[in-house]
Amino acid sequence: MTRLGKSLALGFGQLFDGAVLRILLKSLAVTLVIFVIVAFAGWNLLDWALLSGGLEDDSFAGAGTLRGALSLVLAIIGLWLVWRLVAMTVVQFFADEVVLAVERKHYPEEASMARELSFAEQGRNAARSALRALVFNLIALPIALLLLVTGVGTFVVFWFVNALLLGRELQDMVWLRHQQAQAESPPVGRGERFLLGGAIAGLLAVPFANLLAPVLGAASATHLIHRNRRLQKAP
Repeated sequence: MTRLGKSLALGFGQLFDGAVLRILLKSLAVTLVIFVIVAFAGWNLLDWALLSGGLEDDSFAGAGTLRGALSLVLAIIGLWLVWRLVAMTVVQFFADEVVLAVERKHYPEEASMARELSFAEQGRNAARSALRALVFNLIALPIALLLLVTGVGTFVVFWFVNALLLGRELQDMVWLRHQQAQAESPPVGRGERFLLGGAIAGLLAVPFANLLAPVLGAASATHLIHRNRRLQKAP
């Protein structure tokens, strides 16, 4: 089994540990509340936009039904994109707890030397991550829409973009606590980081699995970084 595969397996097993399970349930509850608010606001905004655009109930027969159908389709597409953004932003605020729970059990020496991120720093990291994800997904959107006719092209475009973004986010969740100097490079190669991000991006697109994916990613990244770091230090 590769180092990444082993780290993902260890991360999955960690989901059933009491400390990580509590964080998972807490982050999931916050994510779902925010998601419901975003979904409700998005649906009404789309309906208002179409209504303002002239698609009123009395415009022609079935106008109200058409507006509802368009709002539904656009809302579903939007919510599919927003889920990843909301879930990963929320997990950024709990990342320190996830990483620490994994480290205390498997890497106590590393845990004792880690620095604690302030709430303000976690907030800045979450904001930068969310903004980066929003910008790059919006850039990818026109290409993805053009590829709708291919059936899988749209998914591949978004998967690729988010694999790149998630790989970096998950790495930073762990590495920022242990980086001793600004110039110090994380012990994860670009290819390995991309594959980690790709695995979690794929899970985020799967119903029910997407509920676990952010915390699984944080736990797996913790294992990957510390296992790689120990290998680098080994004589």
